[in-house]
Amino acid sequence: MNDIFTAGDRFLLNQARLLERRLFATCFLGQPATHVVDALRGYQNDDGGFGHALEPDKRCPASLPIDVETAFQALAAANIVDPEMVGRACDFLARTAAAARADGGVPLAFPVIEDFPRAAHWTEWTFEPGLNPTAGLVGLLYQFGIDHPWRSAGAAYCWHKLESGELPGDAHALSETLIFLEHVPDRERAERLAAALAATLSDVAMFHLDPDAEGYGLTPLSIAPRADSHWRSLFTDAQIDGHLDRLMKAQLEDGGWPIAWEPPSEAAACEWRGVVTLQALRTLTSYGRITQGG
Repeated sequence: MNDIFTAGDRFLLNQARLLERRLFATCFLGQPATHVVDALRGYQNDDGGFGHALEPDKRCPASLPIDVETAFQALAAANIVDPEMVGRACDFLARTAAAARADGGVPLAFPVIEDFPRAAHWTEWTFEPGLNPTAGLVGLLYQFGIDHPWRSAGAAYCWHKLESGELPGDAHALSETLIFLEHVPDRERAERLAAALAATLSDVAMFHLDPDAEGYGLTPLSIAPRADSHWRSLFTDAQIDGHLDRLMKAQLEDGGWPIAWEPPSEAAACEWRGVVTLQALRTLTSYGRITQGG
């Protein structure tokens, strides 16, 4: 299946932004992960946060927690941590949490995005603190081994939400919560909550257990993107195989994978397709469905 890999590689060269090309080179070509850090520096603002449409659906230069998480995800994919870069971002998150007065929680975005082009779904709901993105951010900090006062405050917020019965009701909050539960040190506590979440998967909005489901949604491959993913055991072999089959068939003639929502511009669409194409290649390679081609 080298043709799938080679076509995806070609798409990234033709259409993807520098960050995804650097990530591809690190993940598949053995190039230094420091190149990914260098690519991220252009998105980090003086306040320590990240902006400039690092998450492409809002074309806002200001620092936003969702862009901080996108930066952390890129570092995790490259298997590198830049303590100074991450520490400055944590300072930004701490100030954001203090301003939100939500006991450590942070929102995805701020009203400043309304002054810039954005996808239609980026509205007022993104201004409220929640498990999305707080849980994902805290979980990634535990994964990095970066201690910071905000990490403790954010973790306390997540535990309170989850243990007071506020289980994730949509796929994105579910995904963020599972990142937190994968990496938080209190394993007995985390596994107990994970079992409760597993029992609700079929009821979570925008989560597609059925590989033939139509429309936008996250899938088991969003939760277990690698064959060795911690939460792979939440899904049957048939569920994983069905979604892998669909993922392989979804590649377009230009070598890239499509997106299932309307971004704010053609540039944003290209950027997103680079993101999802790189992830498709990483997932299909990890599960042995394709091999790296020359």
